[in-house]
Formats: sequence, C-alpha cells, structure tokens
Amino acid sequence: MAGVNLITSPDRNLGNMIGVGAVKKLIASAVGLVTLFTAPAIVQADKSGGSAFSYEFTGIDGKPMPLAAYQGKVLLVVNTASFCGFTKQYAGLQKLWSDYESKGLVVIGVPANDFGGQEPKAEGDIKSFCEGAFGVTFPLTTKQVVVGDAAHPFYKWAAAAAGPDGVPAWNFHKYLVGRDGRLISAFSSRVAPESKELTGAIDKALAEPDPAASKS
Repeated sequence: MAGVNLITSPDRNLGNMIGVGAVKKLIASAVGLVTLFTAPAIVQADKSGGSAFSYEFTGIDGKPMPLAAYQGKVLLVVNTASFCGFTKQYAGLQKLWSDYESKGLVVIGVPANDFGGQEPKAEGDIKSFCEGAFGVTFPLTTKQVVVGDAAHPFYKWAAAAAGPDGVPAWNFHKYLVGRDGRLISAFSSRVAPESKELTGAIDKALAEPDPAASKS
C-alpha cells in the first residue's frame, strides 16, 4: 500500500490546516528562540556608518518621534511585547529611565509582534498595559516590524551596524546608541536591564562628552 504523503496530503498538510502564514511565523519563532540561546549575549557594533538621529518613529500617542530630538543623549532602544516571558523587563527598563534620565539616557520601547505573536494588541491597549502594570513613563512608539525586509529603517540600520549576531532574535532585545548617534552595542533579551553588563555600558556611554557641546 502506498504511503501517505504528509507534505501534499490536504488533510495532513500543516500549511493547509493552519495556514501558510501561520506556519512561517511558527518557524520564525522557533528559529528566534534557538538564536536567542545560542547567539552572543552582547555584540559590539561597527560604529562607522550613519547615525541613529537620522531616523524617526511615531510615538504611541500618534505624534512624531524624531530621534534627532534626543541628539547628544544616549539611547537604549528595546523591542517590547506584552505577553512574553521577558515582559517583566519593563520594570527594569523603567528603573533605568528613573535612575538615568537626568544623566542623559533615553529609554525607548518599540512594541513589536514579530516574535511569537506576543504583542497582538492595539497601541491604546499597549500603552494602558505598560502604564498600569509597570508604571512606564519612558517613550513608547507605535507597533513596528523590527526584523526582515519590512523592518523599520532604524532597525535595518542597526542590523547592518551590529551584524547578524546583533539582530533581534526575540522580544526585549536592546540597542545602545551613543551621544554621537552611533550604535555602540546590541544586547540579547537574556541581558536584564539591571545587569552589570548593561548598566556598565550605559555608564561608559554617558561618560562620553556630547559632541555638539564640545564644538560650541
């Protein structure tokens, strides 16, 4: 008796049962999880190309959020999600914002549904959740794509500067940008906001002079 072809048999084809798009998302999520636990936790960036201050987001309230408004500050840009095992990192990010804002750090949360479909809500719901559950007061953007061809231009630039190991593999990946707008390093989701690795890098970046101030 001929064997059943699990690839083409309509009643057994996973793609037919749950949709090709869903299968692709499942595969992408699986790859992301593998990468999350196998790629380096910290990747130093090639700081030779371009500036983060050339890019613009839209704030979660719908208003323009040009990164040029933060010129001379240190940026920590984090792709976030509300239903992730790392969601509790919102608390650590808020503490960073509270501790370092006056010193020149800007924490920016970028909600994204790229990994595991863990940010399915609309912007208003995301904002309410972040403020209510974690007391978030740092800037949040509208939902964005952070990987692949459809990624936001900032994330395409950061991926080019950080290289393949520095591309987000899951939610709560972190990009640290210096006062000069150059990407300093990328931190895996595994690196907690309050970790010595991240706070040490932030302290070092904040110790650098503001290039604009040094020219005046």
